[in-house]
Amino acid sequence: MPDAAQAPFTCTYTPEVPDLLAALGCSLILTTYQAGKVIILSADGENLIQLARHFKRPMGMAVDGNRMAVATKYEVVVLENAPQLARRYPRKPNYYDALYVPRAAYFTGQANLHDMAWGPDGALWAVNTLFSCLGRVTDRFSFEPMWTPAFISQLKPEDRCHLNGMAMQDGQPRFATALGATDTRKGWREDRLGGGLLIDTATDEVILGGLPMPHSPRLYGGALYLTTAATGDVLQVDPQTGTATTVNRVPGFARGLAHHGDYLFVGHSRIRKKSTFGDLPIADREHHAGITLIHLPTGRLAGQVRYHTSCEEIYDIHVLPGLQRPGLVGVEHDLYQQALHFPEAGFWGRRKSADADAG
Repeated sequence: MPDAAQAPFTCTYTPEVPDLLAALGCSLILTTYQAGKVIILSADGENLIQLARHFKRPMGMAVDGNRMAVATKYEVVVLENAPQLARRYPRKPNYYDALYVPRAAYFTGQANLHDMAWGPDGALWAVNTLFSCLGRVTDRFSFEPMWTPAFISQLKPEDRCHLNGMAMQDGQPRFATALGATDTRKGWREDRLGGGLLIDTATDEVILGGLPMPHSPRLYGGALYLTTAATGDVLQVDPQTGTATTVNRVPGFARGLAHHGDYLFVGHSRIRKKSTFGDLPIADREHHAGITLIHLPTGRLAGQVRYHTSCEEIYDIHVLPGLQRPGLVGVEHDLYQQALHFPEAGFWGRRKSADADAG
């Protein structure tokens, strides 16, 4: 057991993790809404370097080139990588090879957005779990509904089926996961271990049913993957035949899935006994929140990160390719107010004193 005096977000990891991140030339970014943090993990020789920034209940993320979006409790925050600012970062000059800074916010209200992704037309898609639909983030409304499962009769803020996951294909949502084919307020809770389903959003066909809390559908190299959170399994699905094979299992509530090279990065959470899912069989396992690395060609476990303090639940994971020491400026600290950048350059402004502001 970890010592009670350990620092916040203390984690341990197998030696393979920093080696693999260095070899792949990438970093990881994850959200933990329970702890209110967006965390970047990168490699420094034989060590794993962790950078945590505060966001209010962060859940789904979208990453596309130099831009990133984070769904928080009341808004979606859009950040942009500003390498010009990274070099002159006031607290650590010449330390970061990238720096994500806030550049826009969509005030959605408490819509409970889960998975997000950008389309090639610039539209930002999001799974709206509260209203049981897939929609687009817009500057005109809290959200713009675009698709609902065929069994949902009306848009109401009732979390009727716990629609949670979305996989994109050719710039449009193609597959979605839900915890139940139910059309009543939180009706999905009645059969959490056997009511989950994978839906083809193009045809409204249910490809797979009877799943134990499916999450995080993703298309990688033409193959479809998802997690079944209640069992910790990572599945590869054949949408044509409606069959699934188990790639491997992680030690916890499996949610959050990313891919780079030959590896999957799978998030898993520690289920608290007094939580909504405290009565699930997986809650009896001895486990920690963390990330498990899976070698796809063989299915073997290739490494693991375990949190011992502060972080109990992970929602989303993304890979930041080509970045070995990225930084991030959160919106809860006023440093972002000094970040000034345009296409050709970037500058850090100076804070004025209170007297100067008053004048």
